[in-house]
Amino acid sequence: MVVDVVGLPAVGWSGLGETERGLVAGAEVLLGAPRHLDLVPGVGGQERHAWPSPLRPQLSAFLDGFGGRRVVALASGDPLVHGIGGTLVDLLGVDGVRIHPAVSSVALAGARMGWDAATYDVVRVTSEGAQEVRGLVAPGRRLVALSRDAGSPAAIAAVLAEAGYGLSVVTVLADLGTPGESRRETLAATGVDGDVPALNVVCVACATDQPEADVSPVPGLPDEAYEHDGQLSKRVVRAAALAHLRPTDGELLWDLGAGAGSVSIEWCRAVRGARAIAVERDAERAARIARNARHLGVPGLQVISGVNADALTWLPAPDAVFVGGGADTGLLHTLLTMIKPGGRLVVHAVTVETEALVLDLHVRLGGEVTRLSVETLGPLGRFRGWVPARPVTQWSLEIDPADRADWTDRGSDA
Repeated sequence: MVVDVVGLPAVGWSGLGETERGLVAGAEVLLGAPRHLDLVPGVGGQERHAWPSPLRPQLSAFLDGFGGRRVVALASGDPLVHGIGGTLVDLLGVDGVRIHPAVSSVALAGARMGWDAATYDVVRVTSEGAQEVRGLVAPGRRLVALSRDAGSPAAIAAVLAEAGYGLSVVTVLADLGTPGESRRETLAATGVDGDVPALNVVCVACATDQPEADVSPVPGLPDEAYEHDGQLSKRVVRAAALAHLRPTDGELLWDLGAGAGSVSIEWCRAVRGARAIAVERDAERAARIARNARHLGVPGLQVISGVNADALTWLPAPDAVFVGGGADTGLLHTLLTMIKPGGRLVVHAVTVETEALVLDLHVRLGGEVTRLSVETLGPLGRFRGWVPARPVTQWSLEIDPADRADWTDRGSDA
């Protein structure tokens, strides 16, 4: 199957070129969001279908139903700018998709603002509270946010103000490329009031006068950034774990026994496109992880609760795994069989029993063992003294594809 993906300009059918009109009119099957389908004239005998929801899990079977027919899909602007084009290429391959782009709303927003494309980051807002913006704010950074709906501009302003970026200039560009195009500009602290068209893009020039608001994406957020009940990988130990886990765009982390979710949250914050699943047996802690994720700008973090960490063989195979506590021989053997070749495993041990297991596995399987002992200066009567945290034994292992089978065999004997 080859799918032609036609990008619609904001004015719709009248803005398409002759070639693109011919593709749409000649399609046996026309796919798109209901709004896109309504923008093009009807064609006798042509089937029209809206995308399934949820999209990704159902897309393959959905497209299989149109095999052997001329299929055209509609998208907004440039289909490869946060659009359906990239999803279809991932599924069908480069040879299975032909892209016919129009000018994207991102390009139009940059033109209206006079911003060079290299000077801003693009973020798609998918949540009602626009928390996706939270993880990207930094002094002097520019953002172009593709809104979810008419409420997104107000939500973005609220997120900025809460994060200490109330001085940020927020520009709402609505109905870009149409005769009804409009522009509103305000400070985040002032908010966005009144009616806003549903089709809008929000441009943000980040600014703050609060030094504590300058939170780097580098792992090792202050412990105070998290809501927790004491089950939290402390700042220095957390940074050491993430150094071995090595967050990478597109890769998936399993955070097992996630506690407050700090490792998986900082994995996602470190690199845009990094994905994580936090597994926490306690339901109250799992709910806390979700709140921490929203507050720290990674609302897409998946949280699973109410199950044992060693019963998750149905999850997609991870590129990296962090075990913050409760490791045993059965769990670690399961992980060694599931983690992708070239993946990373980091295990933290705080009990002597788990430490003994980790040291034995290190002898059998290799890797690196480090004992992390951190002391913090604190009050001691009228003076000051060093307050030691509980030592953590860290075992890290990289799964070499050539050694994987041998490792799993030897690990099963542990």
